[in-house]
Amino acid sequence: MALSLAALLSVLFIQWDLFVLSIRTFLFAAALLMTAPETLQQIFTSEITQFWVAALYLLVAIVILCAILFKRLSGKAAESTSKKNELSLGKISLRAFMRQKIALIASAIIFILYSVAFLAPYIAPFSPYDQQDFLVTAYQPPLSRIDALVLKQPKTLEIPMQKGEGSVIWMANTLIGDFRKLKTRNEPHAIRFVNSVHEEARNAVYRQGMRTKTIPLAELAGPQYKVTRTFLLGTDQYGRDILSRVIYGSRISLSIGFLVVLISVSLGTVIGVSSGYFGGWVDAVMMRIVDVLIAFPALFLILIIIATFGNSIYLIVITLSFTGWMGVARIVRSQVLSLKEQEFILAARSLGLSDMRIIFRHLAPNTLTPVIIAATLRIGSIILTEAGLSFLGLGVQPPVPSWGNIINEGRDSLLNHWWISTFPGIAILTTVVCFNLLGDGVRDALDPRMRGQS
Repeated sequence: MALSLAALLSVLFIQWDLFVLSIRTFLFAAALLMTAPETLQQIFTSEITQFWVAALYLLVAIVILCAILFKRLSGKAAESTSKKNELSLGKISLRAFMRQKIALIASAIIFILYSVAFLAPYIAPFSPYDQQDFLVTAYQPPLSRIDALVLKQPKTLEIPMQKGEGSVIWMANTLIGDFRKLKTRNEPHAIRFVNSVHEEARNAVYRQGMRTKTIPLAELAGPQYKVTRTFLLGTDQYGRDILSRVIYGSRISLSIGFLVVLISVSLGTVIGVSSGYFGGWVDAVMMRIVDVLIAFPALFLILIIIATFGNSIYLIVITLSFTGWMGVARIVRSQVLSLKEQEFILAARSLGLSDMRIIFRHLAPNTLTPVIIAATLRIGSIILTEAGLSFLGLGVQPPVPSWGNIINEGRDSLLNHWWISTFPGIAILTTVVCFNLLGDGVRDALDPRMRGQS
């Protein structure tokens, strides 16, 4: 916990300028949305929202971690004097989970992965779409250091300044300037990667591949015009930084896994509770639908839907969600069938409580244990499915980075340029293993028999 807080504070300290710009643009955009929405629509780009999400996540995560640490430190003495029989079931389960060292390590790694996904604009050293001077930067191995010339020419951006006077125009132009700084990550000048460079008279002579070119020194950004960029995980065939693409690809893979599991588990829980509680023809119809969908190969159904309606992130989420709820529905139904004959349900019926109140206040909360276990174990398989679809070219489409399509881009050059596919593959392996270990730890913590053994 303390290490996570220290890491987030380090990111905040290093990227303080980008954090301030993100908060300021968010506030100015909110003000323009209320006063002049048409002006905001002219200058707004969806790419900026990732900086807003990163800033809000950084702020909220630091506040929550500080509150948790303060609560632990302040309640340590009281907790030591508390008796075991006074603890609630949730606290007993939490204590049992805290004794699962492997599950704790897995949950810490998962927290780091999701933090990296949210903070991608602050952590990634380059834009995942940059294809600058691929004659020099293409197929560079890990830890490559490449020289670059810093030009006076600013990076080209498509947002023009607004003309006129008044507070609305001032806020709009301030937003445009901040948007430019965010999109260029406070590096406003264009750079040109070179193999070598030397000065002749008032010119800089540099080499890019087999080509030798000349540029006047007056067009370079001052006497310290030469910088060095390091590509920690190497580059791909277009000269794009693999580390940045893996970081940005985690946003797609992890968000799809979370959203799909959230939707499928919610849908499976509702159908399972309804089927088990009402029984009769409702149970018969729902279970026959579940039987048909389980018997039909899920991958073929996904391929048919994507081939018919096209591939997009939203369609992938919907398709994976509506082909993965059947197992949860069966688990919840079996739990409800045993619970609805218990005394507390019979007492609720005798008191005249409605069916909806019995379902949502008494049945659904008592089925959460298998649902949580199934959810944690399923996220890994969903990430694998999404990566497989992207690898086949049926998932997230390039140039948007996803772990699956990054592996696909490097499969033809796996022997000579192994790093393109290896590092996203390691990311997938780490994520899936950690979610499975977390699911095992949650199962052991929530199972009274396993708690007794530990």
